[in-house]
Amino acid sequence: MTDMSAEPIDPGARSWSPDPLRQRLANFTIEDVLALPDDAPRVELVDGVMVVVPSPSLGHQTIGNLLWAWLRQRCPDRLDVATAVGVAVTPNRTCEPDVLLYSAEVSRTHHFLMPHEVMLVVEVVSPGTRRRDRLEKPAVYAEAGIPNLWRVEQDPVHVYAYTLTNGVYKELANSADELVLDEPFPIRLPIREITP
Repeated sequence: MTDMSAEPIDPGARSWSPDPLRQRLANFTIEDVLALPDDAPRVELVDGVMVVVPSPSLGHQTIGNLLWAWLRQRCPDRLDVATAVGVAVTPNRTCEPDVLLYSAEVSRTHHFLMPHEVMLVVEVVSPGTRRRDRLEKPAVYAEAGIPNLWRVEQDPVHVYAYTLTNGVYKELANSADELVLDEPFPIRLPIREITP
């Protein structure tokens, strides 16, 4: 039998939360996000305010993970794919897409990518994130100049693909069966392959 021990828990210790005064002042920056303690929740920075990103459901995570694996197997060598990596849109604004496709030349030590390094962002829509995923984040990504955006709706899984044209996302295709696109590389994605 092995002896298992752990560090004692300080009963007065509190879980991390952003400084309320700085939240009111809206003066957090990406450096503050990078300096968060390990036990801090995932956050996005919205105009200097830290917004806690809710944990995704199992279905949401499964779709994101299946899509990550599908893209990873098929993307050209010049690109790579990631999850749980942020995009530093401005010094006081970050987003954490569910999946993103980026330049393979980027250092793997980065926690955040710059918009010009990102070719595609994917948002899987959940009940608690509908407004942000459908309206707010696309506007932010468009302003940052990210060339491609996919929105994945659940129940049933349906993918909407957009390309940035004159600063606005225009729909290229949408499908609940097979998504066929020429950019960011030639894609024929059977939707059943990313359906939990």
